Amino acid sequence: MSAKKDTSAQYDQAIQKCVDLFQKKTHDYGTAWRILRPSSLTDQIFIKAQRIRTIEEKGESKVGEGIEDEFVGIINYSLMALIQLELPTDAPLELEPEKAVLLYKEQAKITKDLMMNKNHDYGEAWRDMRVSSFTDLILMKILRIKQIEDNAGKTIVSEGIDSGFRDMINYAVFALIQLSELPKA
Repeated sequence: MSAKKDTSAQYDQAIQKCVDLFQKKTHDYGTAWRILRPSSLTDQIFIKAQRIRTIEEKGESKVGEGIEDEFVGIINYSLMALIQLELPTDAPLELEPEKAVLLYKEQAKITKDLMMNKNHDYGEAWRDMRVSSFTDLILMKILRIKQIEDNAGKTIVSEGIDSGFRDMINYAVFALIQLSELPKA
């Protein structure tokens, strides 16, 4: 009988990989991403999710990065979008690296807390899902966010775009966890 998996620890491990990359890129590039509007970040996430789906369907990648790297990118772009949504419009484009990482970690914690609450209610159903389903769910969330953005953020019954970004982060983390559990070839 296999040991019960610690979702919280696995989640933290996946996010730490993302934080490490974010910190390194912030060192190299500063916070140049701050120039991007949330809709541009949405498009970046779309490109990454579409690439994952194409690789899943074709069974191969012709450039070096695999789908794990793209899921990390989805997480990082989604967290950048959440930061952008929270910062006042007059916030400086260039943030101190420590401040950027702090904001990143704050949004990641809020997102993890949401996941833990949902995970409790859904009984870890995600563990029985396919990685390709996470890809499709991310693409669906992107299309929903794009529609809300095109409607100037106005919704009748839907949650805001921040909720969509948080769901995409959680789907991407679930995919990374599942991919890490695959037998190594």
